[in-house]
Amino acid sequence: MPFFPASATAEARRLVFARTIRGFADGLVSVTLASYLDGLGFSGFEIGAIVTATMLGSAVLTLWIGLRGGALNARTLLLAGTALMAMTGAGFAVFTEFWPLLVVGFAGTMNPSASDVSLFLPIEQSLLSERVAAKDRTSLFARYTLGGALAGAVGALAAALPGPLSRALDVPLGDVQRAVFLLYAVTSVAVFLLYLPLRIQPRAAEAPRGLGESRGVVLRLSALFSLDSFGGGFAVQSLLALWLFKRFDMSVEAAGTVFFVAGILSAGSQLASPVLARRIGLIRTMVFTHLPANVFLIAAALMPTAPLAVACLLVRMALSQMDVPARQSYVMAVVPPERRTAAASITNVPRSLASAVSPLLAGAMLSATSFGWPLVSGGGLKIVYDLLLLRQFGALHPEEES
Repeated sequence: MPFFPASATAEARRLVFARTIRGFADGLVSVTLASYLDGLGFSGFEIGAIVTATMLGSAVLTLWIGLRGGALNARTLLLAGTALMAMTGAGFAVFTEFWPLLVVGFAGTMNPSASDVSLFLPIEQSLLSERVAAKDRTSLFARYTLGGALAGAVGALAAALPGPLSRALDVPLGDVQRAVFLLYAVTSVAVFLLYLPLRIQPRAAEAPRGLGESRGVVLRLSALFSLDSFGGGFAVQSLLALWLFKRFDMSVEAAGTVFFVAGILSAGSQLASPVLARRIGLIRTMVFTHLPANVFLIAAALMPTAPLAVACLLVRMALSQMDVPARQSYVMAVVPPERRTAAASITNVPRSLASAVSPLLAGAMLSATSFGWPLVSGGGLKIVYDLLLLRQFGALHPEEES
């Protein structure tokens, strides 16, 4: 059985491979970031502030892309993004003071989350939708998410290597971890080479911008997605790692292994998403997999031992990302093709903005206590999102579900 749907073009495959490489880089730095900043002497609040800055900066860039719409060349934006990715990795490797790192985090592409929240996401989503048949769209998005999740798991596992290397070379751990950010910068070259051959048809000068007739449905989805992401920001991978460090005194090596397994479980679930969507629909797939995942997130905070907490987190990760291909496909399905870049941007902006606020609050919580209040807060908010999504959009089906 071929990995890609039969209707997926060669350029669609390039975009999936680019997402896979970025996933490895994101997984690597998301686990390393908290340990590295903690080693520099930053407080939990300061670490949360830097994580917030990275996500807020991504939101601003994504909003700008969405508002500009058809006036921007997608290939040019993607190539510029890889240059920014290189500068971000170099900045985190060079600077060690709080304010410079805060600025680099805001202006750059660093992703502290296990999922993609970068400027690349809305552009790639729009391009992917144009390079596959409508009936195969959810399957292609599942492969797109799968590649990122698998590579992210490998990256999280690789984040355990600086510890042994530090001891073997007898150099400070921080110096070895600094090389991780240089590796993040180097991966941007591979992504650049994948984007370079893309052929993007220029849009007419009068090509529509913004949301047009899709404004109502997109804004309603955006409001719900913002609630989901606000809850998710309490449990981004960097802060989950910080919680494990503080709550159970877990090592970076052990945390990296945990997130590797979590990533593998998450990646495997992506292939089930399109199968489930064909049976029960995109919205029900999103809700019925997401809801139990959030119950397990809350349960993890209540566990008295590390093995029990990790078990809950792993069950959560096996379910929590199954909604991603369905969500991406649903947004692309309910708007016309000429509105897809704007819709992808506008629905992702609140995700980035809302998730940029909660890491700051989560960092403050972890500075005050090692109890998993961020997990309880995040899980509770995401449960509310699930119920509201089912109520408001359970009856609005894309054309291919009719």
